[in-house]
Amino acid sequence: MTGNRLGTIWRLVAGQAAVHGAGMSAGDACAAAVAGVRVTGAWLSAGSDREGGHHLMRATDEVSRRLAELQLTLGEGPSLDAFASGGPALASDLADREAGLRWPAFAPAACQAGAAAIFAFPLAVGAIRAGVLGLYRDRPDPLTDPQLGDALLFADTATLLLLNAQADGPPVAESDRRPADFPWHRAEIDQATGMLTEQLGVNITDAFARLRAYAYANDLRLADVAGDIVARRLRLHPGPGPSPDSNA
Repeated sequence: MTGNRLGTIWRLVAGQAAVHGAGMSAGDACAAAVAGVRVTGAWLSAGSDREGGHHLMRATDEVSRRLAELQLTLGEGPSLDAFASGGPALASDLADREAGLRWPAFAPAACQAGAAAIFAFPLAVGAIRAGVLGLYRDRPDPLTDPQLGDALLFADTATLLLLNAQADGPPVAESDRRPADFPWHRAEIDQATGMLTEQLGVNITDAFARLRAYAYANDLRLADVAGDIVARRLRLHPGPGPSPDSNA
């Protein structure tokens, strides 16, 4: 039965690739999972950073993109748990007590963004961690056993395609299918973090934590804060409170 389902999943992924006329990619597995698992949306993040510094490769809608961004900003959420543990992180109702205890900042923010249930699966082969496949529903609802099995197969398929792309070099079409502005925003986040290591005299991990804390405390998007730092409209000082400085 698993072999039959895997064949069906590969056909769904191939169908996504046929839409844009290029070879199959991990992003196609992400997009195909929406209909295949019967969820509202999905995202796929790639990276090996356990602190959450992953690059968003694909988001099927704005809510999915927001969910990925929230976890990057808040430093908590199912994607980070799935990546750290090497197993799925499942929450069928983000408004319940358990989800609130697991992710006290992320769960209410995710509900406000439009998600009601969320499921994250690590992209892993043995000890190799390549990223995370995230799925969400706009209503509270657990995955059935067959849906959970299919989600795991989609994650395995995405892992294989992602590792193959990393070995061969990413196809041009993959970059074209990423969210239009996220690669630029991610580059700004990395650049801003590097600038903060010099400004604050800290290591890269602490600099990223400070950047994330400022965005969270001021209810700002991480990418917007990074852009202000790179453009020298904002300077974070070593003291307890950051302040804007147009002449930084």
